[in-house]
Amino acid sequence: MIEELLDDAKRRMDKSVEATAHEFNTIRTGRASAALLDRVKVDYYGQETPLNQLSTINVPEPRLLTIQPYDPSSIKAIERALQESELGLTPSNDGKIVRLPIPQLTEERRKELVKVVRHLAEEGRVAVRNVRRDCMHHLKELVRTGDVGDDEERRAEERAQKLTDEHVAKIDEILKRKEEEIMEV
Repeated sequence: MIEELLDDAKRRMDKSVEATAHEFNTIRTGRASAALLDRVKVDYYGQETPLNQLSTINVPEPRLLTIQPYDPSSIKAIERALQESELGLTPSNDGKIVRLPIPQLTEERRKELVKVVRHLAEEGRVAVRNVRRDCMHHLKELVRTGDVGDDEERRAEERAQKLTDEHVAKIDEILKRKEEEIMEV
């Protein structure tokens, strides 16, 4: 029973770390990445549709993204969505392809992005700690019902804490790499 509880906690903590890493990929650095556009939604015939479902996104050069819509009539809507997004990028099109040049980041913008990334990392840590809290709560429940003894509970709590520390360390490592990537000129 304790093993199931800890396995479930580990699985949920892994998902939290994965989600945090995915969020980091949507933060702009000096390099072009198709993941930058993961959050962009386009108003396509009255429906909010993710950009990557409406088009092919390519990275032909380190500082350029190209977006080729499956439906050429959606180019205007795609351009509007890109301009309204918080990316701060200016798209241009030639009627078939939308080009999205990625300019160099200013020092000020880099520092703002580091703050955003640190905030996302903290959200990831909180998610991991919430999983630990749930695990501890269920352990107390097992002790209260008499299914588990105090010693077993204490050992399980130590293992849950160790799992939490490992996952928080993973988030910190991902954060460190992302900060270095952002501050790289």
